[in-house]
Amino acid sequence: MSASATLARPAPGAAPPADRSAFMILPPLLVLAGLFFYPLALIATQSVTLASGAFDPTSYLRVLGSRLFTTALAHTIEIALAATAGCLALGFVMSLILTFVPFPGARIVARLIDLFIALPTFLIAVALTFVYGSAGILNMSIMQATGATQPPFDFLYSMTGVILAEVTVYTPFIMRPLLAAFSLIETAQIEVASSLGAGAWRIVRQIILPAAQPALLAGGSLCLLLTVNEFGIVFFIGAKGVTTLPLLVYGKAIQEDDYTTACVIAIINIALSLALYALYRTLVARASRGHGSR
Repeated sequence: MSASATLARPAPGAAPPADRSAFMILPPLLVLAGLFFYPLALIATQSVTLASGAFDPTSYLRVLGSRLFTTALAHTIEIALAATAGCLALGFVMSLILTFVPFPGARIVARLIDLFIALPTFLIAVALTFVYGSAGILNMSIMQATGATQPPFDFLYSMTGVILAEVTVYTPFIMRPLLAAFSLIETAQIEVASSLGAGAWRIVRQIILPAAQPALLAGGSLCLLLTVNEFGIVFFIGAKGVTTLPLLVYGKAIQEDDYTTACVIAIINIALSLALYALYRTLVARASRGHGSR
């Protein structure tokens, strides 16, 4: 018998590798059960339980048929789509400039993107309020200079202000994968195309955009998922008449003590997030396969 066969034979009484792997997966499963599955089960149970403790499966029909919920759902989807589109457009243009239009300080700006991602979202909302709010620096400066009695800029406390704030916050989530994708493009391709007479738009359309497609899909899907669940920006800006699903959950649970309705909306919001995540995984996998087959 060879020495390698002797080394491969398990010692007497030793547990098979499959048994050891089962024991190793048990601790993370317990952590997930305590931190995720158990609270989720409580929310799902509360969503069909009245304040009196009675079982009420019609709570979902009641919430889904309410005008307040449908309005919040429409606002959530509208803000998420508009903010994601803005992030994709702004992130693509800024990534192009940082990568292919060198200027002094471009590398420092690219490094600051990572720092910007680490900032809490409500901090950006507060900063925008200090600058563009009714009593912000810009409005107060113009009112003092012109003698106006009303703030000239009043866009922040609206859906437009929420979208602009989310674009400001989440554009770096588009730029980070785009900058990584652009760094893999060989500059020789662009130089050859330019020498053959290709214009800037044609180079972007035929060389840069195909290479950026997986990053755009990944970053865009992530932005869509994040903006659907955004709470801090909408809450701190306090846009008039703009209610989203996360804000509605907060209002029902904290302000009205209607935990059943809050849990129903939370479950629907979770289902929407999981559907978007499944779409994100599908698009990324399809884009990766298509990019790899080229």
